[in-house]
Amino acid sequence: MRFLSLAGWLTVVVATAAPPSVELQLQDEAKQLVVRVEGQPAMAYQFGDEFALPHFWPLRSPSEKLLTVQRPDPYPHHRSLWIADKVQMGDGPVVDFYHSWKNLRRPSKPADGFRHFIRHQRFSEMKTEGATALIEIELQWIVDDNRPLLDEHRKLRLVALGNGAYFFDLTWNLQPHEGDVKFLSDGVHYAWPYVRMHPQFSGEQGGVLTNDEGRRGQAGTNDQTARWIDYSNTVAGETEGLALFVYPDDTPPQWLTREYGTFGPRRAEKWSGTKFTLRAGESLHGRVGVFVHRGDAKSGRVAEHYRQYVEDKL
Repeated sequence: MRFLSLAGWLTVVVATAAPPSVELQLQDEAKQLVVRVEGQPAMAYQFGDEFALPHFWPLRSPSEKLLTVQRPDPYPHHRSLWIADKVQMGDGPVVDFYHSWKNLRRPSKPADGFRHFIRHQRFSEMKTEGATALIEIELQWIVDDNRPLLDEHRKLRLVALGNGAYFFDLTWNLQPHEGDVKFLSDGVHYAWPYVRMHPQFSGEQGGVLTNDEGRRGQAGTNDQTARWIDYSNTVAGETEGLALFVYPDDTPPQWLTREYGTFGPRRAEKWSGTKFTLRAGESLHGRVGVFVHRGDAKSGRVAEHYRQYVEDKL
């Protein structure tokens, strides 16, 4: 708040908005890291051992509605925003980290946990400065309970944009722990990463998928190339959404989109829809921007924010 003195005798009180802020709350017992934007919970990183893989849930809209779902029906193996694939080292087992139920020790008793899983190892960086937070995470993709297959470094830089909106730049880098690793992705169903929207934001309940070319819906966006895709809806009278941005390292990738709520970009063509081997010492990289906003793709100025992202101004 500011106080202005006019003509030496009149004091006028002028309200000024506080700059947006970001807080990190590490909850060791719950095994989650909560990110608060302007004092409100915006998103969280879940890394408990009860899950087959770490993931980001919830992601909340500027008005605090759930944008994503953690255990949806159908496809209860979906995890809000997550990274997974189907891989094999040497003549070892083919492990499908995406279809996580295949990795249960005893399918008849899920409480016994998983024999193949992705595990959080540690936070290598965790700090905030004003409206920005930086989180760096070390993970391992593990088979047969204790055999590391891949080492992953994941980095998230989040910026509060004001009025409840926020953006985060998510990067991840995978390297074989030892030896070569084959990637055996399902060319139809995989994304890199996946996002599963909450049903209230899905196309089945009136939500709209829009890409940078103006194509809409699953029919217009699935298997099409795009720089970004937005998923927005009007819920309880407020229009809000989530957009995924692809950093332009290469030609625009194809996308997986579904009216029931799943969407995400595929990898660059060289590593997409085909089997390939990641050699020892090589790395496989991914990067997306996630923009949580008020309004739809147009009124939320998604295209403008994408330009800021690729110009490194976000």
